[in-house]
Amino acid sequence: MRLLETKHEGNLTLAKQKSRNLSFSIPFKSFNFIDMIQRLAVTDKAMELIQILKEKHGDLMFYQAGGCCEGTQPQCFEKGGFFPRMNDVLIGLVDGFEFWIDRDLFEYWQYSHFTLDVLEGFGPGGFSLESPLGKTFKVHYRLFTEEELKDLEPLQRMA
Repeated sequence: MRLLETKHEGNLTLAKQKSRNLSFSIPFKSFNFIDMIQRLAVTDKAMELIQILKEKHGDLMFYQAGGCCEGTQPQCFEKGGFFPRMNDVLIGLVDGFEFWIDRDLFEYWQYSHFTLDVLEGFGPGGFSLESPLGKTFKVHYRLFTEEELKDLEPLQRMA
C-alpha cells in the first residue's frame, strides 16, 4: 500500500490511500500506512457494480453477518440503512464506503484476506441493494501469510 496524501485534523491523521483495486480515506491515530497489508480488496467487476449502486442510492455501506437468512453473504445498504453492533469490526473501505464484519464472524476469519466480488444470480436473503439487478456480492477468502500477519492495517471496532 502506498500513502498518497495525509492531512491533520485535530489529533487524527486522514490518510488517503490507493491500491490496485481500492482507494479510500479513513481517519486513524498516528499509524504509518506505508507497506501495511490491507484486509480487503475489491475486484474490478464489483467496483463497476458499486458505481451503479452509488449513482442510484448515494452513499453506501457493507455488512457481512454470520447469521441466519443472509448467511455470510456481504450485504450492501444505503449508508445508515444498517447499524453495526457493538464490537463489530470495520476491516476497510470500498470506494470510501465502510465494510463491516459481524464480531463473531470476524473472530473466525480474522487471519484471512477478503476480496469482494460479484456474481450473477440472486443471493440469499435478497436484502442487499444489488439483488434487484440479478447480482449478488460474494467474498473470496485466503489466509494471510506469516509475513503478512506482522504488518496488517489496524482495525476499528464499533464502540
